[in-house]
Formats: sequence, structure tokens, C-alpha cells
Amino acid sequence: MAQPLRFRRAPGRWSADRVRSQLERPLDDNLGATASDPWFSPPPGYDARRFDMDDGSFALFCWTDDDGDPPAGASGGPTGYWIGNTETPSELWRTDKYAFDEVPYPVSRWVQRELLAALHDDEPWLAAYPHVSWYFLPVFCSKDGAETTRAFFRDHAAGFPDATREEGTGFVEETLRPGILDDYRETMAGKLGTSASLDLVRMSATMAEFTAARILSESGYDVTPEIEVTTGHSLDFRATDPDTGRSFLVEVTRPQPASNRSASGPVAAVRDTAETKTSGQLEAHGGGVTLRVDCTSFPADDWAAVRGAEPDVRHRPAVVLRARPNGRVEGYRKGSVPIDLSPAIDWV
Repeated sequence: MAQPLRFRRAPGRWSADRVRSQLERPLDDNLGATASDPWFSPPPGYDARRFDMDDGSFALFCWTDDDGDPPAGASGGPTGYWIGNTETPSELWRTDKYAFDEVPYPVSRWVQRELLAALHDDEPWLAAYPHVSWYFLPVFCSKDGAETTRAFFRDHAAGFPDATREEGTGFVEETLRPGILDDYRETMAGKLGTSASLDLVRMSATMAEFTAARILSESGYDVTPEIEVTTGHSLDFRATDPDTGRSFLVEVTRPQPASNRSASGPVAAVRDTAETKTSGQLEAHGGGVTLRVDCTSFPADDWAAVRGAEPDVRHRPAVVLRARPNGRVEGYRKGSVPIDLSPAIDWV
């Protein structure tokens, strides 16, 4: 899978003539490129150009004679920063890549202003959701994932069945607003996908992790994603009680509705999905993990059947739940769950 949008750092002295000959001209020869001033003023001490290609792709480049705040491990001096969802000119092929939070803040801030303006020009409705727009910017503007990630929110209500795009996106906006996952933006946004193929199953599974983080945070826990364990696996979260310092491991899975799979009904869908998780990753870990089975993809009738039967999921402790765009979460427990989620879940 391709990576989220990242910067390339090109050490050396740049000038308008060098930018024209080594960046603009190759782009124009291959794709048809229009070079222009950027929409927003570049950072102090930097010059900048914007490139718009005939195929709809773009790139931004800024350069300075003195990079006073280089990324960790890089030296200062003259350098340039490139970012774009188009082909990379050969002059930049051997340059190092950096995430949004690894380059100088003024450079990152300028680029994100440019990208957000372009995103909202293409998808005006997303302007009402500033946290979603900002958080997923590295994939909303990525080379392969721009169309699919935007469509996931616009056309598929962020994975909520029987919901509008405003309702689904609004739920994610509320999830992101407190900033609990800001430090893990590249990892978590990248999970949503930079694939040219729209994979609703995988994308919905990713959103289950955001829902899990929201529930843990609303229940008073500090959240850290992607916890490496001794088996060589990574578990989805560590939840830490800030008062006691005790930590708990959490793994999340999201079954698809019975209509989308071979399972004979919603209860079987829950059991089958949980068994896949417990017979692999959790079995290897050997215990000490709370399993979260997120049935948010289930329509109301399917969830009613699961809620009524409260099927075992062959792992304890476990929580089976379903979230709705208005923020209400229903669920039931199996085994002695060490994490108190009562502030965020209505137990059935």
C-alpha cells in the first residue's frame, strides 16, 4: 500500500532557475505542468512555487538558504522541501522523506494551509469538519488514496449504515476534536488507506479503532495506539488509568453484516469474526488482552439480534458494542472486563 503524503527534503542551494530547470521542466515535459505562486505566502525566509499538472495532480516546493530547524538527524544550511501527489522529478529521487510533524513547523503549516484550501475547493462540504479535514489531510491528498478516502466520508457516511455523510463525519469530528490521537496522526490516518481501490471493509475496521479510542478516552483512560508485544504482533491500544498508572491492552475487531459475508446470521458473524482474531493474534499473545467487537457496521435489526442473544465470542474478557452517529454506544460484556467503560457505553 502506498504511504500517506510526505515531504521530501532536498539539501543544497536552490534558485528560481534551478527550480525551473530541474523541477518545472521535467514535470511539464511528462505531465503538462503550470507553475505559479502558491496560494498562501511561504514561510519567512523561503521562496516557493506551486505546480498544477494537467492530470489534476499537484506539487509544492519551497526553498531557503538557511534551514535553521532541520529534521532530526539532518544538517542545516540551504535546502528545499517538496510535497505532492504527482510524479517525483528525478532530481529528488534520492532524497529523504519526512512526515508533517518532522519538518520545520512554518513549512508544515504553510503546506497544510495550501492543501486544506485545495481540499475544501474540491469538497466544500468538508469545510464544516475542520478536525476531520486536518487529521486525514495526508490521505485526502495522497497520490492513490485521495478519491477513496474522500468517498468513504462523502458517500459511505464513514462506515455507518443508514446514516447521512453529515452524521457519520460528525461522529468522527467529535472523536478527533479532543486531540487524543493527534500525536499518532500519520499512523492512524494512514490506516484509513492510500489505496486506489475503495475497500469499505478495511476502512470500516479502521474507524472501529477511532471509536475504541473515543470510548476509552470518554471513560477516563489515556490512549496509546499500536503497542508492540513480545509475540511480534502489535495490539491496537494500551489504555492507562492516569490515577493509578495501571495499563490494559485492547484489541479491536469489526465484523461485517451477515448480508456481506457467508455467515448465516448476525450472531454467527460476530462469533466467526471474533474466532478469527482469537485463534490467531490473541492466542499467540496468551491472555491479558480485552477484545472489543465493534458491530457498528450492523443495521439495527442485525444488532437487535446480537443484543438479544449476547453470544459468547470465545475470548474473555470481551466487550461487544455498536456505536451510532449521535454518540450513543450500546454493548454487553463477557468475562471480567478490567476496564470500566460505563461512562461511555450503555450496557444492555
